[in-house]
Amino acid sequence: MYKETYPKTFPKGFLWGGATAANQVEGAWNIDGKGMSTAEVVQKADNRRQMSMSDVTQETLQVALADTTVERYPKRRGIDFYHHYKEDIALFAEMGFKVYRFSIAWSRIFPKGEDQVPNEAGLVFYDHVLAELAKYDIKPLVTLSHYEMPIALTQKYNGWAGRETIAAFNRFTETVFNRYKKQVPYWLTFNEINTGTWGFHETGAIDKGLSEKEQLQIRYQALHHQFVASAIATKQLREIDSTAKIGSMLARMQTYPATPNPKDVRAAQLADEKNLFFTDVQARGEYPEYMNRFFHENDIVIQMAEDDQAILLANPVDFISFSYYMTNVTAHDQVGDGAGNMAVGGRNPYLKESDWGWQIDPVGLRISLNTMWDRYRKPLFIVENGLGALDKLENGQVHDQYRIDYLRQHIEQMKESIKDGVDLLGYTMWGPIDLISFSTSEMSKRYGFIYVDQDDNGEGTLKRIKKDSFEWYQQVIKTNGEQL
Repeated sequence: MYKETYPKTFPKGFLWGGATAANQVEGAWNIDGKGMSTAEVVQKADNRRQMSMSDVTQETLQVALADTTVERYPKRRGIDFYHHYKEDIALFAEMGFKVYRFSIAWSRIFPKGEDQVPNEAGLVFYDHVLAELAKYDIKPLVTLSHYEMPIALTQKYNGWAGRETIAAFNRFTETVFNRYKKQVPYWLTFNEINTGTWGFHETGAIDKGLSEKEQLQIRYQALHHQFVASAIATKQLREIDSTAKIGSMLARMQTYPATPNPKDVRAAQLADEKNLFFTDVQARGEYPEYMNRFFHENDIVIQMAEDDQAILLANPVDFISFSYYMTNVTAHDQVGDGAGNMAVGGRNPYLKESDWGWQIDPVGLRISLNTMWDRYRKPLFIVENGLGALDKLENGQVHDQYRIDYLRQHIEQMKESIKDGVDLLGYTMWGPIDLISFSTSEMSKRYGFIYVDQDDNGEGTLKRIKKDSFEWYQQVIKTNGEQL
């Protein structure tokens, strides 16, 4: 529709905030009735460019189950948000947060995944978190599954590889939808669902050591079960709380061709299709045709129940959320050196990289926003974006101008996308407070505006200290993105 004007800046009511995950901040892994989760059997990586989140075998699982300490499993300790949530939320409020994205630990509510009665102590904890957010008029954005599930379901059904996990998950979702009805305006089903193609951390299915063909079969079958569970959860929420909205969540991996060679352009298009496939299913309600060819050529057979496709089609999400950290480069004839990046591909010579080798591409965020808006015409929500860095605490201060520069450059591109016509709901930068790294289980990979006094060995006072970026983000929110 033609209009004489266009938006010039962030809309009134834009949702500024930050995002965390239960398994990276809460700690309290074995108290108040909580069961063990899949995140709590993942060991710390040996080096910062090794990702250990899917390096789980039957053997390492048994070792982890027998080990009741936290030394090798840092996500068990987090940053003790479980006992510091009031202090942390007060700091978020001081920055002016309009929204806070956090996840509910499934194993805190149903310790074994299929318990007959939910764990009341777990529900009460989130009662308190939501009450604290309400006190400061901060809207909750709640992730239902953020890289964790009860380990008992891995032992019994091999996680999401087993169809039985759908019913267990939807019992959990129905429980929390009813408990927190009218308190949570925004929900997400599965965090970065596409990373299930990497294995255990997202699917809870142990497949390490199997052939690539066997892994692909298990992972895409597990992801199908998640698609169905997500659609059922969407239906449940609309029946229980019609005022709330529910979205999908993707790890966005915009891919560029290495050259103008049409074969490289096609390789990049294919990589983008495989990334956006997940949102195609959750936003449009059906499997895209291009994936039928992929499944056939890779001997993947998705086992579906008779009504699965009808459930997907009837229950698309209300909005699309995604994380954005980097872009990728691909060529038709090579894998390339993707060491350090979350996606395998070549290095982009025009981009700088972080301490962890993640290439920094603010303009790529605008490209991603515009691409997804054009493809889906549904509201978008950036629910993760940030810079993991080796912050230094000196004389009680952290001078993190590099983080300010990174975020400023990305927010500038968000504004450009809004001018382009993108319907952007909000922005929750990743890790407003330092937390345990998802990919390497380090503490030294810091994202926050708030420094937490804890090292990789768990030593420290857990004191919270404002970094220079704290006041900067406070001004960004206060001016609705005008003062960068």
